[in-house]
Amino acid sequence: MSAQVQRGGTCSTLQDAGRTGLRHLGVGRGGALDAYSHAIANLLVGNAPDATVLEVTLRGPCLRFERAARIALCGAPFDAQVDGVALPAWCSARVPAGATLDIGACRVGMRACLAVAGGFDAPIVLGSTGTDLRAGFGGLEGRALRPGDTLHWHGTPDVASFELERGWIDWTPDLVFADAMQVRVLPGRDALAAPDALVDTAWRVASASNRQGLRLDGEALALATPRESVSEPVAPGTVQLPPDGRPIVLLADAQTVGGYPRIGHVCSADLPRLAQARPGTLLHFVRIDASAAAAAEREQRQRLARIALAIAQRDAHAPR
Repeated sequence: MSAQVQRGGTCSTLQDAGRTGLRHLGVGRGGALDAYSHAIANLLVGNAPDATVLEVTLRGPCLRFERAARIALCGAPFDAQVDGVALPAWCSARVPAGATLDIGACRVGMRACLAVAGGFDAPIVLGSTGTDLRAGFGGLEGRALRPGDTLHWHGTPDVASFELERGWIDWTPDLVFADAMQVRVLPGRDALAAPDALVDTAWRVASASNRQGLRLDGEALALATPRESVSEPVAPGTVQLPPDGRPIVLLADAQTVGGYPRIGHVCSADLPRLAQARPGTLLHFVRIDASAAAAAEREQRQRLARIALAIAQRDAHAPR
């Protein structure tokens, strides 16, 4: 089944859960930046949580559906419409053949994931369908959507008209779509001259941020003991300190090694929040320890498991 791309949007890419087990070869994880919204969007349409979705950024695409589809849009709130009728986020809907989905501007936050029942089709490259924009592979020829592209998936529901399905998901407390957000951080290997400077400083997300990392503006930081730059392993969530003293928080498209000092690491449960931090967002770090970070990740996984059970129960009793 397919949909024709009439407008590509700011940066719309096919993404799944990313590439794993290849960091020793220099291949980063990639995948959907907001893994929480990615999983729920898929669950709402009956997919596995790691199925391929369309990640949309700031302004979404316009798609004309050649065949009927069951869809869900989760993440930041966008002005989305199906043939002029509002499509709310965090619930599933049935779209008839010939309908046009217009995902307009993002009101707050940064990104959302559009899932379709059956999952979007894309070639598997190094174990993933996700788009790696820097390397230029995966997804649709390693690039963002543009007009004239065609999106494919398997499966067509019996749909006569646009229909919202009952029930929705409450996204709190995993995401923050406000002008200020708190992000939990563990201590890094490299100590700062002022030990509390990272958590005491109010940071602003800089316009130079992208899928590789968030650059932060604020008062410059300094190391307690300057050291020679040596490339070492890094991962999504690593907080690096470049020579200008303003941190970079690595995201899903991060490189696998880096020479900048590592002054912290963001709790994995808060990485979906960072995916929603647009330029200008005020960000505060809150220090936690490893046990608290593990508990937060465990709680998030348990919440996703409960959501999956609730959706499965709803679909089992839904009229056919």
